[in-house]
Amino acid sequence: MPLRKQVTYSSHPTRAARQAHARGDRQFRTYDTTFIQPRRSKGPTVFAVALCAIVAIAFLVFFVSCSSGCFGSASLVSAGTQVTVVVPDGASTTAIAQTLKDDGLISNTNDFTKAVQDQGVGSSLKSGTYTIAGGTTIADIIALLQNGPTVASFTIPEGYTLAQTAAAVEQAYAGKITAADFTAAAQNASAYAKDYPFVAGAYGNSLEGFLFPKTYDMKESDTADTVIREMLTQYQTEVASLDYSYPKSQGLSAYDTLILASVVEREAASDNRGTVASVFYNRLSQGMPLQSDATVAYVVGGDPTPADLQVSSPYNTYVNNGLPAGPICSPGLDSLKAVCSPDKTNYLYFYFTQNSDGSMKYAFSETYEEHEDAIGGTLSNS
Repeated sequence: MPLRKQVTYSSHPTRAARQAHARGDRQFRTYDTTFIQPRRSKGPTVFAVALCAIVAIAFLVFFVSCSSGCFGSASLVSAGTQVTVVVPDGASTTAIAQTLKDDGLISNTNDFTKAVQDQGVGSSLKSGTYTIAGGTTIADIIALLQNGPTVASFTIPEGYTLAQTAAAVEQAYAGKITAADFTAAAQNASAYAKDYPFVAGAYGNSLEGFLFPKTYDMKESDTADTVIREMLTQYQTEVASLDYSYPKSQGLSAYDTLILASVVEREAASDNRGTVASVFYNRLSQGMPLQSDATVAYVVGGDPTPADLQVSSPYNTYVNNGLPAGPICSPGLDSLKAVCSPDKTNYLYFYFTQNSDGSMKYAFSETYEEHEDAIGGTLSNS
């Protein structure tokens, strides 16, 4: 059987064949083959997204956990180190815990907040400024915050001079307020005259005498100016209750009363201020010098010698009649009261010595002869 001839496209196609090819070619070029292309698998993309999400969540959980103390122990202050902690008004337990951690007192905020919650004391933690030592347990810190801040204070005793007051302030504030800064502010009385008119015209533009002796609370924000203002406010409050009728009847102003009270403060004992005040009033009324050793001591800075009694100074009441130029210390309220309401006596002299127990023995006299006898008797019995 003869083989059939294989039919192929001729290398010399007919016109009809060429037309058929052309039509097929045009149709193929305009045909959208997008939907017949093979699809790529979405598996790798979904896996990558899921992996990123897992990593992100794990990192977030780790970060939150660590913010509560993973790294805190490395920043704890050493045991015994004093740390100042400020708890603002209305601070939440969480905020307090973060402050304690930031200050290096606890390593984990969660431990603190849990302990507060377990005790049910969240609402009783008090705001304020605390001094807490490194190594203090969480239980003890919570107890401190429940009790409230311990208010630091300093005391200015009666009879302190401006210089002594400045030194006491510097010591109380551990140098944060220096004696020099305090003194400079206190020697500019005119800067306070607007708010405290009673200091206007103070001798030497000094607040000597006005820095009222008292125990004062200390604040972190204190400056020399704020401390001085607190003392002046206290002076204003204390003297508001005084009756100046008697000193005014003797020709004394309120400032003169303060000056005389400062002398009484340094010359009298606690139980005879009124009697000592009467001696000075009696000497003033007779034109006699006060002859107060305390006024000379203010000038020379210590117990005066016989030669010191002749030193030239407006404070020296041996060479000048009348009151010293200004106060020689800050008198307490009792000395101010004594000058406003002195005893009624005829004494012109007094003399005192120290007993063996440290108390003072006074002898008051009306005449100079009695005064000499008192001195002789006191000396012979000493």
